[in-house]
Amino acid sequence: MELFYDLVFVFAFLNVTSLTATLASPANLYRCLLVLALLWWTWSSSVRVGNAIRADEGALPVAGFVTIGATFLLSLSVPSAFVDRPGGLSGPLVFAVSYLVIRLTQIAVFGWVERIDPVQHASLLPRVLLPTATTVLLIVAGTAPARLPDQRFAVPLQLSLWTVALVVEYAGGTILARRWWVVTSAGHWAERHALMVLVALGESIIALGLGPKTGLPLTGSVAVAALLGIAIVVAFWWAYFDTLADGLEQALHRARDPAVRRRLARNVYTFLHLPLITGEILFALGLKDLLAEVADPATPAWGVPLGGFWAAVFFGGVILYLLSLIGCALVALREVRWPLVVTVVVLAVTAPLVAPIPELAALALLALITTAGVIVETFREDGWRRQVRHLALEERLAVEAEQSRWRRQHL
Repeated sequence: MELFYDLVFVFAFLNVTSLTATLASPANLYRCLLVLALLWWTWSSSVRVGNAIRADEGALPVAGFVTIGATFLLSLSVPSAFVDRPGGLSGPLVFAVSYLVIRLTQIAVFGWVERIDPVQHASLLPRVLLPTATTVLLIVAGTAPARLPDQRFAVPLQLSLWTVALVVEYAGGTILARRWWVVTSAGHWAERHALMVLVALGESIIALGLGPKTGLPLTGSVAVAALLGIAIVVAFWWAYFDTLADGLEQALHRARDPAVRRRLARNVYTFLHLPLITGEILFALGLKDLLAEVADPATPAWGVPLGGFWAAVFFGGVILYLLSLIGCALVALREVRWPLVVTVVVLAVTAPLVAPIPELAALALLALITTAGVIVETFREDGWRRQVRHLALEERLAVEAEQSRWRRQHL
């Protein structure tokens, strides 16, 4: 059921980049980040539901189907979430109402689960008020700016209202989390977030596949850009999934105290995985634009100059991804990943310098720095990597053995 739910989020992630791809500007890039943060909060709430109760038992699938339908409508309305398009339903209104339906359905499930706990049940009303207030702010943000007499203030007002809406959800949810943000299964929590990281990596793969799909032949420039993009995606995967993902899950398992586990689940996964996903989406956004340009026969072999905006998107996305990995290791494992820190510094220094150079040269430089940093990080782990991977393998073998034993007895 939860994987079925994630399929809708794959579509949502694909659609969120359209906010910037249609017109590359700082304001549209900020819109993309705002929608992504709201989608992440919605998805994270669904993970909390699945962690508290099995999503495929009893009447829970019905709540899941309602959520999937509302999420799909929300995804369809993403391109018009800020400015309504002529014809059809109001995009901002559909987006806001769909968001409210998703959140109230999730809270209703929590209310049913916690109905016998008076302390937990008492926090139900504040939890309903948070998404309600967020929805009101989103509706106002989508309708009020168009009525301003001076349209110079329309975009700042809209972005400010959206920002306040996000602050309400995140800050309010964090305060209330002291009571109800309970992680029943550390394995489930870690696995769900790892799968979403994988889904976001798939966005880059899709961007590589669809970027040059303009009826033009597969040129050498497109092939080089695709291979360089794959190299960075592989570095992303290795930096997270080779060892760190297992290390984070093991740290969550070791946290027996509910308060400590709650802090790890919230800070490492809900908060620090958001910039991780955002970095992947920004990189995918840059790939879409780059491949569309290098596939054009009128473009020089190495592409046009990258430009300051796309240098910020490309290098900023990778920097954000690596900073998230550094933060996860620091919070959960109490360890500073110095090779990744150095890589981030080198990328930050290099980013302003690549704006005037051709796109493919900039992408090659980005791939070289990123993969070199990940390789150095892999070889400096001094046995920690071997230990983490050994524990993960032993756990999987033990689980498989227990499953085989149960099946022999009952099937």
